[in-house]
Amino acid sequence: MPDGRFAPSPTAPLHLGNLRTALVAWLAARSSGSRFFFRSEDMDQVACRAEHEVSALRDLHLLGLDHDGEVVRQSERVEFYRDAIERLIADDRTYPCYCTRREVLAEASDSIAAPHGVRPAGAYAGTCSTLDAAGRAEREAAGRTPSLRLRANTAVVSFTDGLAGYHEGIVDDFVIRRADGTPAYNLAVVVDDAAQGVGEVVRGDDLLETTPRQIFLARLLGLNVPDYLHVPLVFGPDGERLAKRHGAVTLQDQRALGNTPEDVLAAFAASLGLCEVGERPSLTQLVERFDLTLLPHEVWVVPDALAGSVES
Repeated sequence: MPDGRFAPSPTAPLHLGNLRTALVAWLAARSSGSRFFFRSEDMDQVACRAEHEVSALRDLHLLGLDHDGEVVRQSERVEFYRDAIERLIADDRTYPCYCTRREVLAEASDSIAAPHGVRPAGAYAGTCSTLDAAGRAEREAAGRTPSLRLRANTAVVSFTDGLAGYHEGIVDDFVIRRADGTPAYNLAVVVDDAAQGVGEVVRGDDLLETTPRQIFLARLLGLNVPDYLHVPLVFGPDGERLAKRHGAVTLQDQRALGNTPEDVLAAFAASLGLCEVGERPSLTQLVERFDLTLLPHEVWVVPDALAGSVES
């Protein structure tokens, strides 16, 4: 009975796509009698806002999605990430990188495809992996502050996703500590999932290609690797990934249009094959009906009943 979690980054109000994924994660946990945690991935103190965490918890409550235990915040767990980073440094698995984001993207543009798997978007070409002390000193004298990368040696990692099936990817030398000293997402999420005992990670399939990085890192640190279920994203009526420009994309927007949380929940359930369009099952019924084999493998386009514009 693997425990699950929902771990948004509080940089904006949750939109319908986030909430639909949260429902799948909640149902996956509750249908197996497992715990369900809420984690606030608020590491970026510039972009993250406390009010967005508050609104996320409110929206989940309005949909009836409860969670176990206290809210876990990444901003309060920095010491655990630093301990993991120090272990990797001690094991000689890291090196400083002086490349800018623009330089990384430019160098990665010609190396997305690989013979034994797929490199994640923006995969690092290894430019700084062979720098000697003189080369590092030269870059630091020029005012460049390094990030810290994990030396992966182009490892190939495969796993079987609960929905997407078999997936294989090449692990690049990804950042585990940013140039400003902030622990990076891929490291923090691995440490947190292990600490909370999360056994099944349910999230959007936009994160599918970075999963090999996290599996590789978990194994290096001797941590348990959870199962993964990547849910197809939600698109707007124009066929593009759901975003603020599409209008009524949040639960508050929906309420302004006259749609209740129960209306939104019913639309989500129908989109997941758990009820017929127009039916209004309870959460208890949805838990009883939940079946991974019923979940769609294609994106969900917001239906006309939920689409609309709101006054700004």
